[in-house]
Amino acid sequence: MPDLPRSFSPSSASLWKQCPRRWRYRYVEKLPDPPGIPALIGTFAHRVLELLCDEPATGRTVDRARELAGQAWPKTAINPDFVALGLDDRQVHDFRWKAWTAIEGLWALEDPTGVEVRATECRVTATVGGVPFFGIVDRLDRDGDSLVITDYKSGKAPRGADRPKSLDQVLLYAAAVEDSIGERPDRARLLYLGAEILETAVSDDLLADTTSRFAEAWHEVGAACSNDRFNTRPGPLCGWCPYADLCDDGRAEVERRVSAGRMRDDAPARALLGL
Repeated sequence: MPDLPRSFSPSSASLWKQCPRRWRYRYVEKLPDPPGIPALIGTFAHRVLELLCDEPATGRTVDRARELAGQAWPKTAINPDFVALGLDDRQVHDFRWKAWTAIEGLWALEDPTGVEVRATECRVTATVGGVPFFGIVDRLDRDGDSLVITDYKSGKAPRGADRPKSLDQVLLYAAAVEDSIGERPDRARLLYLGAEILETAVSDDLLADTTSRFAEAWHEVGAACSNDRFNTRPGPLCGWCPYADLCDDGRAEVERRVSAGRMRDDAPARALLGL
């Protein structure tokens, strides 16, 4: 039987909710799950903004961000995940332009020279809802007497009913920071770079709801590991699963959607399955 992981993160919990079988491939069998272009753009943008916020407050300018992006680029260019994309010169140019657009989008949301940054890329180990937690907080800010969790997003902001759910990650970070340092952050924010800030107060009720769902997912993982039963949840995201060729249900779902004209041409599973 698979061993229960030593810790649980918001990203691991999110993948579990998406599909337990994919979670098993990723976290039990530890099969590669290479990031695509959007994820690597986000990683590069995060790195540059981390470097920027480590600068003295008055030095957090657009020009300085451009310099830092230039300094950070060579390491990205030789990253095996980036190299594996096999991008041509035009595609590399587009990648860098999209990454810079995300970075520059910070100034549409806030003036970083006026932010008191307490920590960046803060690794937090804690107990959240009785669950061993591990996560990396993009930014921990001080706003007067208040602590603020800030997390960057380079993708599109969620719509409608997905908006409250998207805050689960930063609320879990808030719970973990409180467990770790004994001080509860007052606010938690998602900065959708260039688009909008999605923010919430950190309340007892919200923390209770979010940590309860987190604990529920952890207990489900424990049960699945105990009986080695990891069910599939076929759906549109099968088209973006790197394990579609290993999963009979995933393969069938992709084939069905392709036949019905309901799968995007750029879905990676199409190429993986020769469709």
